[in-house]
Formats: sequence, structure tokens, C-alpha cells
Amino acid sequence: MTTLALPPELLPTDGRFGSGPSRIRPAQSDALAALGTTLMGTSHRQPPVRHLVARVREGLRELLHVPEGHEIVLGNGGSTFFWDAATFGLIRERSQHVSTGEFGAKFATAARRAPFLGEPSVVSGEPGTLARPRPEAGIDAYAWAQNETSTGVVAPVERLPADEPGEALMLVDGTSAAGGVPVDLHQCDAYYFAPQKGLGSDGGLWLAVLSPAALARVEELSGRWVPESLSLGVALENSRKEQTLNTPAIATLVLMAEQVDWLLSGGGMAFAAGRCARSAAALYEWAERSEYATPFVTDPHARSPVVGTIDFTDDVDAARVAAVLRENGVVDIEPYRKLGRNQIRVGMYPSVDPADVMALTACVDYVVEQL
Repeated sequence: MTTLALPPELLPTDGRFGSGPSRIRPAQSDALAALGTTLMGTSHRQPPVRHLVARVREGLRELLHVPEGHEIVLGNGGSTFFWDAATFGLIRERSQHVSTGEFGAKFATAARRAPFLGEPSVVSGEPGTLARPRPEAGIDAYAWAQNETSTGVVAPVERLPADEPGEALMLVDGTSAAGGVPVDLHQCDAYYFAPQKGLGSDGGLWLAVLSPAALARVEELSGRWVPESLSLGVALENSRKEQTLNTPAIATLVLMAEQVDWLLSGGGMAFAAGRCARSAAALYEWAERSEYATPFVTDPHARSPVVGTIDFTDDVDAARVAAVLRENGVVDIEPYRKLGRNQIRVGMYPSVDPADVMALTACVDYVVEQL
């Protein structure tokens, strides 16, 4: 490939547009470095780290407007670990899963492989389209992603009607939505996420907001055998002590605490969602004006404000465009690997300056014109 140097004035101030892990602000990295000799390398059972966990939980309670009676639980691993934990601790017998991309399908697979659960029901939709859960007899847990990271589709978080309140749990994957897309937590029972996307942190943890109904389900299923590391009951017990079962990812907690504090200082979810909305408007409006680009998600109401997917016409090689941009320090706009489309995917989480998204579109236009 011929190296193409972009004019410096075109480049974004920060060229990281990953959909996860996502951009970490320099101020967060500085804060982590400052704690390198105090928190890092110290016991997670002692007050300094437990105060850090409390800071994260309290900040998230304010940021997400967590209702009274709901609890914030955390454990080691990521959302994949939570899917496995949910098969033991939240699904009683049979679940329904919405699958319109990679991540909704993965939770359905985890439930299908659990030998003590019935065959899950799956509501499928083509990648790039919005599918929603639907009432079904015999289902005790409905699961879907608020934001499908692989395709850039955002879904409503709304409770399905049930014969009795709390009869079926609503399990919502907020991994790429939390901290960037508003959510009414009254409308679900488990809102779970990993912090390496909208919360501007690193991997290694899962967090979940559990409703009273979800807490009751965890207690109901406590007699079911489960590996201790995947026990939601054990995670709940430790979270109430501001700790995890085993050593947590302390650097991840520091970065997340700094991010949550930054979002709250800027105005909370209104501030975060506003930044994402401005970035999304810049990306999608550019694509709609373009002669070679178009939004992959055709329904404007289903287009994600935090992960934008843009298709290119066949005469423009998206992979080559992304490679040239990577050589110039603009990185991680490649599409989701299993989707196999001629497109770019742009992370637009709160840490991303909307002005940088505008600069990205100008860079893409420049590269396409030069190639």
C-alpha cells in the first residue's frame, strides 16, 4: 500500500474511534498514574480500594438515576461472564433473547448450552435492523441489548406486559450504551455492562443494576449449584462490602471513577447523551450527503448515537481507507469482523469530542478522493 500523508490540519485532535475498548481521556490516565504508588499494588480488602469501589457505585447510582431498592453489583470478568452468571442466577427455566447481531446471539448461546435450562426462544432480525422482545408464554426472562455494538442499532428499554409484576425479568445488555444512552431503569430488572466503552475505562469487570425482582430471583435460585466465581449471590454479598470475590481490576476502577466524576461534573446523563447526539448527527448527516457512503441502519430511529456504522459503495474499499487512516493515527474504524461488510464503524462515546467526528469525516473524504 502506498503511504498517504494527510494534511495535519485535517486530522482530529484525538484519532481514537474504537467501539470498545474506547477512547480514554488523558486526564484519566494522569489520575491513574498519580495513584500508582498508593492504590495500585495494595490490598483490595483494605479501606482505600473499598472506598474506590464505593465511589464507583455511588457515582453510577447518581449518573444512571438508579431507583430506590435497586442495587449495583459488580464482579470480575466482563459481560460474557455476566451472561454465564445470569444462566445460573436469573433465568429460572426458559428465556427469550433478541438476536440482531453478535452480542444478542452470544447470550442466547450461553442459555442454550446450560443443561439445566429449557431451549431458549430467539427473536431474530437481520443485522442493521431493530427487533424487539415479544410476550411469550413460559418465558421467565427476556434479554436484549440496548445497543448492538456490532451493527450500530439502538433499541428501546421498555418492560413487556406480564400477568403479574416481576413475573418475568427484563435483562438488558447496556455494555455499549451505559453512560451514553439514557435509560429508565424502572423498565428493566438487570441492566448490566462492562466499563470499557461509554464509561471510558478498561476491561476486567462487569457491573449490573439489579431490581428488587431480580434480587428476589437471585435468592430464589441460590440453591442451584454454581461455580463461586459466577454466583450472583456471592457477587451481591461482596458488593455490599464494597469489594469483589477476588482481586478486582483496580486500574479499571480508577479509570471508571474518573470518567463517572467527569460526566457528573459536566451535567450527568444529559451532558453525556448530548455529546453523543452531536457526534452522531455529524456522522449520519455526512453519510446522507455523501455520494459513496450511506448509514447501514436505514431506520433513523434505530441508529445508535454511540456506535455508527456506515456502508461504502463497492467502488470504495473501506478496508483500504481505514488502513490509510491508521497510518495517520486515526484508528479503530474497521467494521465488526464477523459482519463482513464494506463499511466503517465509529465509536462516538462521551469521551469522543464531536469536533473530532467531524474531522474524521473530512479525513475519510480526503482519503477517498486521493485513492
